[in-house]
Amino acid sequence: MASFQQAKISPHLWFDREAVEAAEFYTQVFDNSKIVNVTKIEDTPSGSVDVVNFELFGQPFTAISAGPFFTFNESISFVIHCDDQAEVDRYWTALSQDGGEEGQCGWLKDKFGLSWQIVPKAMDTMMRSDDPVKLARLTQCFLTMTRLEIAALERAFRGE
Repeated sequence: MASFQQAKISPHLWFDREAVEAAEFYTQVFDNSKIVNVTKIEDTPSGSVDVVNFELFGQPFTAISAGPFFTFNESISFVIHCDDQAEVDRYWTALSQDGGEEGQCGWLKDKFGLSWQIVPKAMDTMMRSDDPVKLARLTQCFLTMTRLEIAALERAFRGE
């Protein structure tokens, strides 16, 4: 059994019965990712429960298949900071496939209902501007988008 590096804080995700499937999916989508351990626990209030330890980009996660008692919502999401449009497009396509739902402003839900924000690093840089006119143009642009398009965001920011 591989050792699982414990972080001071790590996400713990509750799934109905899909923890192993979700961990397998996420470790295929993200580079430098792996399933570290799967443990089956018997005789819980939820019946048989799978606990999955996995890493995405070296960040430890735990997933549990513990029944339909809790579901994900948009109040929690994971932000993926992308270097370029190709990376935005790759993650957007991978995470929204097979029943995922595209949302507004770079947000989507994957097929398990988990919310993600696919954000170009260029947008983060533009959002740090102290020019309210540029920020207003940028905001009006991204509010019309589902998948964020870097070139359009940059044109809006520059006022073109």
